[in-house]
Amino acid sequence: MKNFKPQKFLFRGDPRFSRNKPSLKPIKRKNPLQQVDLLHPARSDLYHWLLALSWPRFLLLTTIFYLVINIIFACAYLTTGEGIVNAKPGSFKDAFFFSIQTLSTVGYGSMYPETLYAQMVVTLEVWTGLLLLTILTGLMFARFSRPTARVLFSQVAVICPFNGVPTLIFRAANQRENKILEAQIRVSLVRNEISSEGHYMRRFYDLELLRSQTPIFGLSWQIMHPIDENSPLFGTSSELLAEEETELWVTLTGLDETFSQTIHARYFYGHQQILWDQKLVDIFKRSPDGKYYIDISRFHDVVPFYR
Repeated sequence: MKNFKPQKFLFRGDPRFSRNKPSLKPIKRKNPLQQVDLLHPARSDLYHWLLALSWPRFLLLTTIFYLVINIIFACAYLTTGEGIVNAKPGSFKDAFFFSIQTLSTVGYGSMYPETLYAQMVVTLEVWTGLLLLTILTGLMFARFSRPTARVLFSQVAVICPFNGVPTLIFRAANQRENKILEAQIRVSLVRNEISSEGHYMRRFYDLELLRSQTPIFGLSWQIMHPIDENSPLFGTSSELLAEEETELWVTLTGLDETFSQTIHARYFYGHQQILWDQKLVDIFKRSPDGKYYIDISRFHDVVPFYR
């Protein structure tokens, strides 16, 4: 335990991981091979794009689309002249609010179409309104009925001794009162490497965990990876993690007991979020009635590890 100094670890006997290896810098091209198309997801897979949007963006998009449709039909009603009874000729306000009443099939009766041309425009708008209503209802139901996980991951991961072995530790918590059944977690280490032939590559390593699954995930789960001779982190240091642009990719899957459907959560740790010689603060508490609970307010806190 006293000899554990991760800042001084070196890789053993492998020149590919020497401190004198060339730094891994991205190759910059003067003429990129392809341009980034920000609207490509919306055009290629519109349904998935609408489901994946955040709720604020989705509501903003539907509101803008609703206003644009009514503005278009309001302009169409302006071309009918006096085709709308009780609407002032040339009044965009009257035409706009008549379009809203028609699109929603409210029909208060104060304004109604009189000419054949106006009735044809109303018919087209009513059909458009029914079509958009069914589409929007389906999208709203799909978004509300989709099971999601509310899993909280600690903002940092720490490396400290555990039972005499340097161990990578972070934790997760279920923020819902229900349980996640048959929960499984995977941790992948991603870093830049150079092959013996000089090939630059981004390598993935699956980290072996002390416990990678649990039958019931209720309160908190402390995920631990021992840094032994079989670990890709063996012999590393904070400087090497930064040099190799090391990242930790965490994925958690399980069965939501309420919906009986599979849910998943993911998180990302950069080398800046991996702290050495620190340990996570104990968050388990016990109420007067004997029940255990966790203190979320200290979930991300760490303290120095004293040997």
